[in-house]
Amino acid sequence: MAQKNSLPGFNLSLGYALLYLSLIVLIPLSAVFIKTFSLSWAEFVEAATAPRVMASYKLTFGASFIAALINVVFGVLTAWVLTRYQFFGKKIIDAFVDFPFALPTAVAGIALSAIYAKNGWVGSLLEPLGITVAYTPLGVIVALTFIGLPFVVRTVQPVLEDLGAEVEEAAASLGANRWQVFYKVIFPAIWPAVITGFALAFARAIGEYGSVIFIAGNMPMVSEITPLIIITKLEQYDYAGATAVAAVMLVISFILLFAINGFQWWNNRRFGYVK
Repeated sequence: MAQKNSLPGFNLSLGYALLYLSLIVLIPLSAVFIKTFSLSWAEFVEAATAPRVMASYKLTFGASFIAALINVVFGVLTAWVLTRYQFFGKKIIDAFVDFPFALPTAVAGIALSAIYAKNGWVGSLLEPLGITVAYTPLGVIVALTFIGLPFVVRTVQPVLEDLGAEVEEAAASLGANRWQVFYKVIFPAIWPAVITGFALAFARAIGEYGSVIFIAGNMPMVSEITPLIIITKLEQYDYAGATAVAAVMLVISFILLFAINGFQWWNNRRFGYVK
């Protein structure tokens, strides 16, 4: 027998939620696939698998994945520092974590290009080492890392705050060393949040446009991202070709996010967070 909710209005609330979800998400996404029906299968394959488009897929998803992994490492470290230590300027650093959220993406792209250009503050130091960031695929990774960091920090930080330092002190008092405290106590608790933060950062990076085009250089087959391919086709009034590429992006993104969420669900069951 189903348990009755103590709060009334479930059917009405569910209806409004589904209506809102349909208007904001489902209908616009379905329009992308419907537009591709104007193409034959051969035309769709040709538009979606052109060498220039395939190169953009590789860069977009590869750079997004690498940036998300980098953000997992340094995002967890940043969240740890903000929750476990007290120091001067902590509030300022905590506020700066959200800076990529508030900063317009175009401004972020211009700032990163200026800093990492060969004559920029950082680029001038890397140039003698043979490392070129601006207008290369490495610049794409830097931009995607910049915009994705807050997703990991803000996902992991509340979990660490709820965990509390007392748990670690108790494990240490029982004889656990620092590695055992992290692996046996901290890591299982924050792991679901880490996976969620990775998925959010990865999904955000896939669709990023404004901050990337300024630092990428946008050279075909080298540093051209898929969102730029879509914009270029739209400017050329090739709406069917743009939606073909967008449809492939949607399908690949859905598969990857579904796999990540499936892994998170399996891991939660493994550690007993869900039944």
